[in-house]
Amino acid sequence: MADLLRIGLSGLIAFQRAIATTGHNVANVNTDGYSRQLTDFGARPPQGTGGGFAGNGVDVTTVRRMFDQFAVNNLRTANSNSGLAGSVATFAGQVDGILGDPATGIASGLQDFFNAWQDVANNPASTATRQVLVSQAQTLASRFADASTRLENVSTELNGRIRADVAQINDIAASLAKINGDIVQAAGSFGGQPPNDLLDKRDALVTKLSQFTNVTTTVENDGAVNVFIGNGQPLVLRNKALSLGTVPNANDASNLDVLYTGAGGSTIITPALTGGELGGFFKIRDQLLDPARDQLGLVAIGLAQTVNSQQAAGLDLQGQLGSAFFSVAGPQVLTRSGNTGTATVAATVSNLGALTGDEYDLRYDGTNYSLLRVSDGSSVALSGAGTVASPLVADGISIVVSGANVAGNVFRIQPTRLGAQSLTAIISDPRGVAAASAIRTSATIANAGGATISQGEVLDATNANLLTTATIQFVTATTYSVNGGVPVAYTSGGNIDVNGWRVQITGAPAIGDTFSVQANTGGIGDNRNALLAAGIQTRGVLAGGTASLSDVFGGLVGTVGTQTQQANVNRDAQSTIAAQAQTAVQSASGVNLDEEAADLVRWQQAYQAAAQTIVVAKTIFDTLIAAVRG
Repeated sequence: MADLLRIGLSGLIAFQRAIATTGHNVANVNTDGYSRQLTDFGARPPQGTGGGFAGNGVDVTTVRRMFDQFAVNNLRTANSNSGLAGSVATFAGQVDGILGDPATGIASGLQDFFNAWQDVANNPASTATRQVLVSQAQTLASRFADASTRLENVSTELNGRIRADVAQINDIAASLAKINGDIVQAAGSFGGQPPNDLLDKRDALVTKLSQFTNVTTTVENDGAVNVFIGNGQPLVLRNKALSLGTVPNANDASNLDVLYTGAGGSTIITPALTGGELGGFFKIRDQLLDPARDQLGLVAIGLAQTVNSQQAAGLDLQGQLGSAFFSVAGPQVLTRSGNTGTATVAATVSNLGALTGDEYDLRYDGTNYSLLRVSDGSSVALSGAGTVASPLVADGISIVVSGANVAGNVFRIQPTRLGAQSLTAIISDPRGVAAASAIRTSATIANAGGATISQGEVLDATNANLLTTATIQFVTATTYSVNGGVPVAYTSGGNIDVNGWRVQITGAPAIGDTFSVQANTGGIGDNRNALLAAGIQTRGVLAGGTASLSDVFGGLVGTVGTQTQQANVNRDAQSTIAAQAQTAVQSASGVNLDEEAADLVRWQQAYQAAAQTIVVAKTIFDTLIAAVRG
């Protein structure tokens, strides 16, 4: 009787546990990260008898999770990729919206500004058209500044998101370390049985962590999990969490880096964080946002320098050489934190056509200087000694180093970063618009030959003798002198460069024929300089003379637009992959209410059968007692 009773009781206990497990599954059907649990049974050791071995009932051997580690690993990878793609698409869309807006963007402002120059060329004596030009210059400068401010705001938002993600990672790491300790303790206290709900909670935290950065894990023999990020930097070791922090970038303090603090000290791990939201933030900053800010600055500097140069080559309504239309900041040089010595570096734009819009690191090894392009780390050819008399020259910039430099020092040079934000229209008086050419040419009426002189062009508006009258007289039919100077051989159509201007004389002159070049005094109706200024829009002034201002800005907008479109496509694709990975995990670990309902019926019937075994045992026992009494 005792054996039969014990067998029935073991069944009651086992099936009661199975019913509880099924109920636990049902209760957690909507719990994120919960894995379905199953009760495993095992027969108790049998009892030997002369007639063979008799069974002793059943025990619950374990309650295990329905868990597919491969599927979970795929989900974490998909989450990391989806987080990266999502953050890139979000911020790329912001940059694209700032630069590509056709109504309020830079492109329409450039068009309106140069149209205003054309209107001045059509009616150079009109004060009204000149006033419109001045207003368009102010509007255009404001648009550059506004776009720059909005891009800077995106950079500030990125820094805020980086700080927030680092804080989230640290919180998750602390939770993982604690739950690791709980799991080891729980498993040790109950003979190594898996604490399933704690395991689910830990796996959910690791999966959440994968949204922020790339994650890998290893499992210890006692059940603790070690978590690694980046290129294998440990974030959680058993029940100890290591920490991340944010610090200003050593070369550019306006950008943040991620600082990892481990057993060996602290190190910057930003380059290793290539997955998740954090990886996306660094990717968009380094590959799209900062280059866009630099290219926008390049257009602004190109606009200011070319318009100012053309303005200086003409005369305004008061007969004065044109003053600057715009002011714009020059290159920015940042001193790397940790530099020693007293060295300072100054950079200027020396060749607009050679300017690239890239950023550079100037390095000193104690003897020589080297210049590296930040975007790809490539070396840039550098000439000069770095002194005022012999500046270092590369890619359109001149660099002068002052003070005592020390080996290992690095200086970040941003030739165009400040261009857009600093662009200001400093002209306010419409009479100051230099629509007329600074010079005019004429031929003496008494000339006997058939030669003619061109209108002339200004080569160097800073030449002190630009407006001084010069006389070109033919000494013979094949030689001429300027202001009675040494005779020069004549070539029809050849350039004659004097006092900062250039003219050409064509045809057959006669001995004594005279031509003059003088200041264009009173040239109110002259529009030659305005026409040249209007042509700047399509003139090749950047990229070695191969690209206009509109070309460079259009290329920037096109590049950003293409990258944004690609980012959106990648985001949608990675989101789909992540959803599929989640479905795979749910398929392996999720709770199916139909299955649980069937299991409840099965366990209920088994429980009732076990109870009936106990009833039978009691009946037999009662019958035996009655027989003994009788």
